[in-house]
Amino acid sequence: MKIVILGGGESGVGAARLAKKKGMEVFLSDKGTIKEEYRKILNEAGIEYEEGQHDETKILGADWIVKSPGIPKKAEIIQKIHQKGIRLSSEIEFASEFTNAKIIAITGSNGKTTTTALIYHILKNDGFNVGLGGNIGKSFAGQVADENFDYYVLEVSSFQLDDIQNFRPYISLLLNLSKDHLDQYNYNYEEYALAKFRIAENQENDNFFIYNKDDEMSMNLLEKLEIKAKMIPFSTKVMLNEGGFVQGENIEIKWADDFSMRIEDLSLVGNHNVANSLAASIAGKILNISNQSIRNSLMTFQAVEHRLEKVATIGGVNFINDSKATNVNACYYALESMKQPTVWIVGGTDKGNDYSEIEDLVKKKVKAIVCLGIDNQKIIDFFKAKKELIYSTSSMEEAVKISKSLAESGDTVLLSPCCASFDLFDNYEDRGRRFKEEVLKPAEQKNIN
Repeated sequence: MKIVILGGGESGVGAARLAKKKGMEVFLSDKGTIKEEYRKILNEAGIEYEEGQHDETKILGADWIVKSPGIPKKAEIIQKIHQKGIRLSSEIEFASEFTNAKIIAITGSNGKTTTTALIYHILKNDGFNVGLGGNIGKSFAGQVADENFDYYVLEVSSFQLDDIQNFRPYISLLLNLSKDHLDQYNYNYEEYALAKFRIAENQENDNFFIYNKDDEMSMNLLEKLEIKAKMIPFSTKVMLNEGGFVQGENIEIKWADDFSMRIEDLSLVGNHNVANSLAASIAGKILNISNQSIRNSLMTFQAVEHRLEKVATIGGVNFINDSKATNVNACYYALESMKQPTVWIVGGTDKGNDYSEIEDLVKKKVKAIVCLGIDNQKIIDFFKAKKELIYSTSSMEEAVKISKSLAESGDTVLLSPCCASFDLFDNYEDRGRRFKEEVLKPAEQKNIN
């Protein structure tokens, strides 16, 4: 079988190695530049590849094509693949065909990374032979090639779900929906939401689907969709006969033997993380993990990098890295949790953002706005009548320097961009790391003549 991998990043190189191991004829193509670490892996594995171009003759001669989630589905090469009727899959679809491990897959507009890492922590803490992958950590396909895990916990994006055919998780979770990536879905919120629901489309009645009863769009679509899996809800607003909910100061799970835990004992803070903890606990109960083990994991879990990550306190100013907030809804949660006057760093590649969702929070919590992007005009235009202090910057160094000059002891500098990172950075991790580097740079020494 001839297989072509489009994209030479973590997922693409993992898929190429798995295909090679399965005896396929593999060719990897990346229109950009492949990082040296991945080039070395491809060379050592004897995998043919190209970079800086797409050889359409080779690509369109494939039996099966695996696409990086970073390649837009409207790209010309993708259109040509569809026209030729070649099977086009995401890495998660491809890798799932070569493992019998049980998959716990998590999607949603916000909280995916945190909840994925939390479920992995719950399983690992209980002694499960488990891998972590998808949009987080190592390539799922690479792990299927190298490891022999019984379970995989996968963070899954709508872009990966766009390119599935048979992907069928044992447990799927849809945490929430908000307007995100609309530029890739014809600016149609329902089209984007339906892409997320594809996580459950191949599930059968021996599988489980965990969903958010508080989420309006999820509940609207559930009236139209046929989900075959056993459906288990969670809510922070209403009590449930089955599923997870909040009662007073506790989270409660009604599934098998009941589980209860004080909210103040959770390691994660904020109402959105109560919802994430409910969803993760339900997954733990389905897998027959003991109450004591789940409780211990929820108390010991460490928050993930780039998600409301405390970087440092310098001169009484708190610096927080929330680079993973790539949409307005994620930023809403960050601003909501701010307890101090905030200098807010925002901007990047706009995905059809509606800033009115956070307008009241910005008025109440933000003392100054520092825009960080190649084109900051949309943010400036929206907030200029609402905030006196708005600055436009085009580098992390400049953004942090201005933020430090604006913040006083008792303030917080918050990087919560609302936008994708690709105008100035490789990805949100690169953006978050650069923020931390700039924050931790020693203060400039003034020249003394």
